[in-house]
Amino acid sequence: MSVVMLLTAPTSPNAPAAAPPIAVPHPALRVARLTPEEHLAHLDGRGDAGFLQYPSWAVVKEGWRSEGLGWFDANGTVVGAALVLYRKAPKVPYWFAYLPEGPVIDWTDPNPRRWLDPLIEHMRARHVFTVRMGPPLAHRRWRAQTVKDAVRQGLKHLDRVTPDEIDPLGATVALRLGDLGWRTSGDGADAQPRYTFEVPFEGRSANEVRAGFNTEWKRAIAKAGKSGVDIALGDYEDLPAFFELLQATERRNGFRLGRELPYYQRQYRALNAESRGRMRLYLARSEGRLLAAHTLISAGSRVWYQTGASTDHGRGVRPSHALQWRLIQDVHERGIAVYDMRGVSPVIDPDDRLFGVLRWKLGTNGRVVENLGEWEFPVVPALHKAFRTYLSIR
Repeated sequence: MSVVMLLTAPTSPNAPAAAPPIAVPHPALRVARLTPEEHLAHLDGRGDAGFLQYPSWAVVKEGWRSEGLGWFDANGTVVGAALVLYRKAPKVPYWFAYLPEGPVIDWTDPNPRRWLDPLIEHMRARHVFTVRMGPPLAHRRWRAQTVKDAVRQGLKHLDRVTPDEIDPLGATVALRLGDLGWRTSGDGADAQPRYTFEVPFEGRSANEVRAGFNTEWKRAIAKAGKSGVDIALGDYEDLPAFFELLQATERRNGFRLGRELPYYQRQYRALNAESRGRMRLYLARSEGRLLAAHTLISAGSRVWYQTGASTDHGRGVRPSHALQWRLIQDVHERGIAVYDMRGVSPVIDPDDRLFGVLRWKLGTNGRVVENLGEWEFPVVPALHKAFRTYLSIR
């Protein structure tokens, strides 16, 4: 089996253990392992980290080894952290390292080498051939109206649409990473969505946020209320029913997420064991029948709508719109500034099968965000080149 097949090959249960904990010296910062407790304490203290960087995500990602890393200053204080997932390359003693939506460091530092050089040296000591990271930074933003106008003009991709905002930090970091030898993973190679959709509350009340919805959303929410759609929190025991809805949704829409019920059960247990209420399951029922279900994940000052599912029947009473309105109300009540609805496609062609998801989210009058995406560093250039070749032809 080739090394470049590592992402599709199962991890061997007999894979050698990781090297002993090490500390990599650096003129200003050093990298060393964190215990899960130290890692969690640092992220909770910041409040701005994504849920994919929390220790609990390592439990969810079955088949990967994991390690929590910290950046320490001269006083021994933890000033940055990362969850690193490792996947063994078949037949050779090297690993692929992945930092999903991380690391959680000071990206405003004009010298990112202070942070990334110690990370690379740590990866080298771990026999890693490629490091992939996802800096948690925005690059460009488009308001809902801008996207709608582009669709009416016949444009087919957001790359052809002038953004309403270019994030100066994201643009600067992209240039700095390129200067340091990091390269983007390329179109379609990112494991996490490069384009997401968010609803900024911007000091508005929940009802003012709703007033900004388009007519379709307003009518759908009103219809759900008149039809007696009831929204309630579910629990672990409701996950099988949620998964049945998800399978129905996949069949109806012609896509496959590739997850089975045990994945969602493991996720629910792990995230809520780390912090009660981190993952919530919302259920929409009408006349006692379950019609739709959505999951919401919270960490610090951030929240994410993760997965939605609905039945083939009962969609006329708009249970999914009712669920989203309830989620938005709950998020707003907690004082959160932005509601993250996660991934959308940058293709804005109404004939594209993925456009429906974007069209639905545009109804909230939020905005599309192009994130900085995932970047790779070739720790072992020959193996990295083989890996990239595989990704380009698979």
